[in-house]
Order: sequence, then C-alpha cells, then structure tokens
Amino acid sequence: MNNKEQVGQEMNLNDENLNQEMTDTTSSETVEDQVSSEENKLEFEIADLKDKYLRLYSDFENYRKRTAKERLDLISTASEDVLKDLIPIVDNFERAFKASENEKDGSKVREGNQLIFQIFLRVLESKGLKPMTDLVGKPFDADTQEAITQIPASSDKMKGKVVDVIENGYVLGDKVVRYAKVVTGA
Repeated sequence: MNNKEQVGQEMNLNDENLNQEMTDTTSSETVEDQVSSEENKLEFEIADLKDKYLRLYSDFENYRKRTAKERLDLISTASEDVLKDLIPIVDNFERAFKASENEKDGSKVREGNQLIFQIFLRVLESKGLKPMTDLVGKPFDADTQEAITQIPASSDKMKGKVVDVIENGYVLGDKVVRYAKVVTGA
C-alpha cells in the first residue's frame, strides 16, 4: 500500500468517525427533545387533571350546599300542608264557642263539639295518622304500648292483657308516633 492509499483510508475513517459523532450528537439531541416533549405533555395532562379535579370538587361543594338548603327548606315547610288543613278546624271551634255562649241546651254544644272532633280525626287520618283501636282484651305489646299500672285481673284470661286504655296511641304508617298508655291485668 502506498502512502496515498493509506492517507485516503485514514481520511475515510476520519470522515466515518466524524459522521458517527455527528449522528450521535444529533440522536442525543433528538432524545433530549423527545424527553422534553414528553415532560411537557405530562405537565399539560397534570394541569388538565388538576383543573378537572377542582371543577368537580367545586360542583360537589355546590351540590352539597344546595341539598342542605333544600333540606332545611323542606323541614321548615313540611308541616305546611297539615297546618293548612287544621286552620278550618280552628275556625269551626271559634264558631262553636260563639254559638255556645248563648246556648242553654248543653246537648247541642256537645253535638257541635262531636262534629268538629270527627272533622279533626278525618284530617289526621288523611295525613296518615291512625289511632290504635280495640286494645282492651288483647295481649300487652311493649312495642306499641306503655303500661302505666297493673291491676288484679278479673279472670285468668285477662292476665297479661290490656284492661283499660288511659291515652290512645297513634301510628303514622308503621311508625309509632305516640305509645298507648294502658292498664294491664296481673
């Protein structure tokens, strides 16, 4: 091999090394650009998810506040329907009081009071309130009744059963609103 050929080969090798170095530099710059691009994408996604989270949290807080306000409004106006239905009964009582001032016959006053009482019971029943009826002679039930006292039973079959009702009990649907106060046989 002569010097020219040797120099030519060395130059080719130097060119290849230079090309390889340039390619390595370019590829490392490309990798850095790719990493930087990925970081930017991830940062954008994080920012987007934070924004969505804040909006969702804000929506939930608004929903919670709105439902709490609605609940308070419902509680404050829940009895409105019942009260509207009771107002005419109050009016009837006022008329009965005026009429009874001049009435000498007590039976007419009593009859008027009975009519108002029946109207009052119908309004309560229309709202779902029902009295506990026919308790005398039935076994004592601690879930719906409150025993005030015990008296000696008139017969063995009345032991442990309701002998007398002192105050009626009432249920609203399946829930006991007021327990019946009863006397039981011992």
